Amino acid sequence: MKAVRFHEHGGPEVLKFEDVPDPKIRANEVLVKVKACALNHLDIWLREGVRKWQLPMPHIVGSDVSGEVADVGALVSRVKPGDRVLLCPGLSCGQCEMCFKGLDSACRSYTLLGVMGDGGYAEYVKVPEMNVIPIPGDLSFDEAAAVPLVFITAWHMLFTRAGLKPGEDVLVIGAGSGVGSAHNSPEITNDSA
Repeated sequence: MKAVRFHEHGGPEVLKFEDVPDPKIRANEVLVKVKACALNHLDIWLREGVRKWQLPMPHIVGSDVSGEVADVGALVSRVKPGDRVLLCPGLSCGQCEMCFKGLDSACRSYTLLGVMGDGGYAEYVKVPEMNVIPIPGDLSFDEAAAVPLVFITAWHMLFTRAGLKPGEDVLVIGAGSGVGSAHNSPEITNDSA
């Protein structure tokens, strides 16, 4: 498959469009044909280099992905090839105490799609089944790819950090950014948890 990746940190000139091996899925994973992948500021920071993170090189970034299910592992039951999906970028073990409490971002192995593993700047990406979400309604692939990382951040701030409960109101100041727009979205309700 083709992918955009970098072999060293730097500016846009380090990005290379090249052939890479196709991802191989496990029994609980889904292979997604990428239809859209948004550019998040995280992708730029990772390309430039984040001192605390030693990324595997060469590296494929891209946390905000939408696409079509291409293949599923033997244990996958919620989606099938051809389904239109977006990917939840938060990756955790799903088996530790924090994950069982619903605090997966506190999991010791927590990372994001495209951070410590390959992301969506490729023709295909693999993720655990639990990270695959059907695209709601008539959202285009482009619109769906604009959702994942900013909505995860908004959700985490509202429900995990602030402890927002059903029926409570929130004043959002500066709803011009991606996260601010997600906070201002009627789609973020605690009922969707």
